[in-house]
Amino acid sequence: MSLSPELVAELEVLALFPLDSSQEGLKIHQTAAPKHIAAAQRLFEKELTDQPDGGYLTSLGRDAAQNVQTVLTILKEQETA
Repeated sequence: MSLSPELVAELEVLALFPLDSSQEGLKIHQTAAPKHIAAAQRLFEKELTDQPDGGYLTSLGRDAAQNVQTVLTILKEQETA
């Protein structure tokens, strides 16, 4: 399985979401990289966020973001080991 640039951008946006509180969201500004603006829109269309420019994670989006961030943590730990 190869990762498309679109999927990588979606993973990058999910990795940006703060998970400490469900009261914190994310705003992708129009000055952001076009790939991240488009990724935020796709995450909204997939019902992972509540706004096309980020907003708050839905329940499914929170699960996805937690998993993405867990994988990144594991991989980063392996780099330093």
